Amino acid sequence: MNYNQPLELTGLVSNLHEFFRDNLSPFWATLVEGALVLLALLTLYAVIALALIYIERKITAFFQSRLGPNRLGKYGVIQSIADMIKILIKEIIHIKEVDKFLFYAAPFFVIVSSMLTFGAIPFGQGLQAVDFNIGIVYVLATSSIGIIGVLLAGWSSNNKYSMLGAMRSGAQFISYELSAGFALMTVVVLSGTMQLSEIVESQRYAWNIFNGHILALIAFIIYLISGHAETNRGPFDLPEAEGELTAGYHTEYSGLQFGFFYLAEYLNMFIIASIATTVFLGGWMPIQIKGWDAFNQIMWYIPSYVWFFGKAGFLVFLSLWVRWTFPRMRIDLLLNLEWKYLLPINLINIIVMVVMVLMGWTLSDWFPALFGN
Repeated sequence: MNYNQPLELTGLVSNLHEFFRDNLSPFWATLVEGALVLLALLTLYAVIALALIYIERKITAFFQSRLGPNRLGKYGVIQSIADMIKILIKEIIHIKEVDKFLFYAAPFFVIVSSMLTFGAIPFGQGLQAVDFNIGIVYVLATSSIGIIGVLLAGWSSNNKYSMLGAMRSGAQFISYELSAGFALMTVVVLSGTMQLSEIVESQRYAWNIFNGHILALIAFIIYLISGHAETNRGPFDLPEAEGELTAGYHTEYSGLQFGFFYLAEYLNMFIIASIATTVFLGGWMPIQIKGWDAFNQIMWYIPSYVWFFGKAGFLVFLSLWVRWTFPRMRIDLLLNLEWKYLLPINLINIIVMVVMVLMGWTLSDWFPALFGN
């Protein structure tokens, strides 16, 4: 079943593709399409980052009984744009004792890693820049590049606080990357594919968080915890602990260079929520019930990208709720949580999931007529 409703963007994408193929040579058509896709991704990247900065300020203010941004624009909606302009025109302070090449290269590792992962996210029906048959591996590989930029930033700054922040971040990221990877592999076992588009399609009538019973729920919770730790968000924000390390690994950065780290942090939060939405919550797939054709048709009238951003937005709110509720953990407790609890639970969980899938104990196996199998 494939419903292309008037509000969907699939038709526009197809029409543009046919127009370029009919009027340009294959080489130039591919080049122009690639440039347009890159421009669209960069624009969406910036818009989502600005929106998240504003949303976090407002939610934080609500939790703390404050108003938050309220001067620029109605309800302060232009505050994030003003801050962006300020960062763009702010002077970049040049530090004498840094390793200049590594120091200036570090922010690009962080932003490129974030952008490469961002391009693999299926935002809606047919709205995906790249769709590899090993999409999960691609996402894990590209998202891991960012830690190189963090380590380079700490090492090249010639600052003890930056170095401590970078080492903390490296230990934290590498540790929790294992749990995040195993949690995603648990879903791969359940879905039988690593391709993100096929994972979404397999959840048409049963989202993986329900289809995999309690095992999928455990993997979902572990992935959210691990993803939250990977993005250095509170209570796992030890690499940037202001009271201990001034600002962590980006202490010596200013202007647009600092802006890259700041931008990537917010987008990584959205990327974690997007991947969780895609593999656990059905991605852009609306709520569908086998045999309820009228209900299903109504659900499809809501654009697929609205479903996706709605689910991802809920997970982002959950992330912000956790950040502004729990106090910062000590570094030893942080690593104990991963190595003594999450990782062993994850290993047992994926083994049991393999047994469950082989024995045919998933929800879709039990009720094939209800879930369209």
